[in-house]
This record gives sequence, structure tokens and C-alpha cells, in this order.
Amino acid sequence: MLNTRSISKAVIPAAGMGTRFLPATKAMPKEMLPVVDEPAIQYVVEEAVAAGLKEIVMVTGRNKRALEDHFDRAAELEDALEKNGRLDLLAAVRESTEMAHMHYVRQANPRGLGDAVLTASAFVGNESFAVLLGDDLIDPRDPILPAMISAHEKFGGAILALMEVPKSEISLYGVAAVAQIPAEPGFENVVRVTGVLEKPKAEDAPSNFAVIGRYLLPAEIFDVLRETKPGRGGEIQLTDAIQELTQRSDHGGPVHGVIFRGRRYDTGDKLGYLQAVVRLAAERDDLGPSFRTWLKNFVRGLQD
Repeated sequence: MLNTRSISKAVIPAAGMGTRFLPATKAMPKEMLPVVDEPAIQYVVEEAVAAGLKEIVMVTGRNKRALEDHFDRAAELEDALEKNGRLDLLAAVRESTEMAHMHYVRQANPRGLGDAVLTASAFVGNESFAVLLGDDLIDPRDPILPAMISAHEKFGGAILALMEVPKSEISLYGVAAVAQIPAEPGFENVVRVTGVLEKPKAEDAPSNFAVIGRYLLPAEIFDVLRETKPGRGGEIQLTDAIQELTQRSDHGGPVHGVIFRGRRYDTGDKLGYLQAVVRLAAERDDLGPSFRTWLKNFVRGLQD
């Protein structure tokens, strides 16, 4: 019997210190860095909500109070905007409060992504759930979660988002060993995952399919995480627990991957963050025309 449980909950780990963006993140969570006029974390929450996941727990750490404040009511600000007739801004402020049911748990010590996910076990309970990493921004025009949910309903078990990456970048990711499955209409981009290796050298990588920051996981992953020993970097790696699932198909179901070929930005990296800001701003209806004109002139000036 397939392990196909209705998915309504999402876990968003957001306890990292953001050292790559210091000193900007000395007093501000990296997840609150703006991508045009929304913090990066709001794009992730909006993605979950668009896929029907409105019960969201954010795993936070020290100095992350701004995340809770952002998704909470701001009564004085709302009153001021309403009195001044700024109804467009009022709607935008209220949207972040009303879009989902937000919950928060704290990861006491930075012991890795696996430990962060395990911290959410009481919230998730005995249900399959989604994990969305705050550093991975999926362009809202290229959603991946609906395809992953469909694959979960079809095959059960765990579903990973996979993306082909150049060999030169493979050591930056967890990498999946994959096997083709018989093609079915609507599931042409689905493969069976037979193993996962965390940040291998290029010559040791089992494929060029990187695991990106979207997962659908069965509740059984919590039992595996409790048994998982610290791995790379002395941290409890989610990759190690998923590797265990690939070897124990009777414990939580099989593991499959959905190949993603859309637009994705690594907002935890300075270059990826800048690319996200530029691309999303350039393609907006309100900012795009003027910004593209300026950008073309700016690039032309660099070439002179």
C-alpha cells in the first residue's frame, strides 16, 4: 500500500546565521533581505500557499524575531496607511499577515538541516509534509511543488526536486543517483532516486542531478533523523536521512525525484541574490520598462 497522505503542512528552516552576507546580516536575518520590495522569505511562503500548503512552521534561531514580526499584524502601520489613503500599500502589508497560518519553533543549536527538520516534528505529527529552504527562490512563474505533490499522490514516499547542474558546480549540492521509470503521461520528468550523496567531488558524483531546496517527506523521516549520526561538517544532514530512505523502501515508501527545468535563484549566495533582484525587477510590469532601459544603457556603458 502506497504511503500517500494528504499534504497540508510546510516546514521552512530559517535558523542559519547568514555569514555570507555579513555585515548586512549582523542584526537582520538573511531571509529578510529584500528581493525588490518583498523579503526573500515571503516568496517562499507565497510559493507554499500557492500549492495549497497554508499551515507553515518556520524553524528559527537567535536574532530571528524579525521573521515573526514580518508575518504578524502591524496595527499602527496599518492604521497610518489607512488614514493616509495608501490602500495599495495597506493591502500589501496585510497580505503577509493573512496568507497563511504561521507557526514558529526554535532550533536551539545549529546542528544542521536534518536537525532543523526534526525540530518541526511535533508540528507535523504523523503526516507527510513539505520542506522549503529559504535560500532557494523558485520563480513564481515556474512552480515545482504542484508536480511534486502529484508525484507523491502517484508514487507515495519521498519526493525530491532535482535540477541538472554543470559538473563544475556539482560539489556544492547533494547529488542523486537516479534510475529511469516507465514514462507515464504527466510524469515524464519523474525518476526513481536510488541514493543521495552530500556534496561529492565531481568525479565521485553519481549523476549531474542536484537536489535543490524542495522536498516532500513522509513522517517516517523523523524516526530516521533521530537515528542519524552527525555527518559532513559535524551536522545532522537531511541528505543522510534521505539516503537511508532509499535503502528502506518499506519504511516511509520509495524516493522519487521531479526534474526541475525552470528559473531558480540561490538567494543565499551574493551572485544568485543579485541575479534574482535584477531578473524579477526587469520582468515586473510596474518597474520593468524603465529598469530594462536603464540596465541596457548601464551594460552598454560597461562595454565602451
